[in-house]
Amino acid sequence: MSATIYDVAREAGVSMATVSRVVNGNPNVKPTTRKKVQDAIKRLGYRPNAVARGLASKKTTTVGVIIPDISSIFFSELARGIEDIATMYKYNIILSNSDQNEDKEVHLIQTMLGKQVDGIVFMGGKITDELAEEFKQSPVPIVLAATIDDREEIPSVNIDYEQAAYDAVSYFVDRGHKRIAAVSGPLHDPINGLKKIEGYKRALEDGKLKTDDELVAVGDYTYDSGKEATEQLLALSEPPTAIFAAGDEMALGVIHHIQDIGLNVPEDIEIVSCENTRLAQMVRPTLSSIVLPMYDIGAVAMRLLTKFMNNEKVDDHNVVLPHRMEYRGSTKE
Repeated sequence: MSATIYDVAREAGVSMATVSRVVNGNPNVKPTTRKKVQDAIKRLGYRPNAVARGLASKKTTTVGVIIPDISSIFFSELARGIEDIATMYKYNIILSNSDQNEDKEVHLIQTMLGKQVDGIVFMGGKITDELAEEFKQSPVPIVLAATIDDREEIPSVNIDYEQAAYDAVSYFVDRGHKRIAAVSGPLHDPINGLKKIEGYKRALEDGKLKTDDELVAVGDYTYDSGKEATEQLLALSEPPTAIFAAGDEMALGVIHHIQDIGLNVPEDIEIVSCENTRLAQMVRPTLSSIVLPMYDIGAVAMRLLTKFMNNEKVDDHNVVLPHRMEYRGSTKE
């Protein structure tokens, strides 16, 4: 059987209360006593029971993190930012994949709460009424990362996605392009559909260019959907000379289809994406992109959550981080 706190107390010749103070980092323990307890813990292989400690202290120093897909480069950057800050503040994380399935998202939130987590960082798609109700009923704080709550009831960390898309498309307008296409995520998606397409259309309007629905091809964030969307766009009687892609993986599909049919990037068609994951530097030509600082979004979301969990003062519940353009080989500049 594994050692208990009682075994450690007996081995060290101290009270269980003293062992508890050492385990929990209480400074009010003599150095010699602390060393005796630590030596006993080491000899016996004692591991504190986080659940039991949580029941006593009302805290488990554990945070639930729910993201769509940890295998994605895009989401893994976010997870790394969360994990690094969690470690800095001595929190453990429980990481779960939701596949952006609403039923699974609700189930995971309830599961995390059942595990007595102290807070949750959530990344998903559309915040439905059912999800909003789950957030509202949560007994622990929840922070959204790279996720928009139109109600602005849940604390969040994002960039200005509409302005980011506007900046990318304005770059094409300023360079004299007249046929500018967009390869979008599903149009119901609050970020990759709605916000980025709003920015795309606003840039065209400000550039005195007509918005044309046939120049918006809808993908599903995957490489293959980027290729299919580009095939659709280049089959138009007046194909585009510039393409804005809502995500890097789709942008790779865009570039490769253009190359597959014998055209060149950027000489024939210029491309700008909106993520700037590691994929942007793996493709040839390298990909010009709006920098969506996923690591920073994850890190700031976790720091914001620690403030709520520790009842610190929070001035801004909805944080908007800056973005910028990174020019590479897929544009002529």
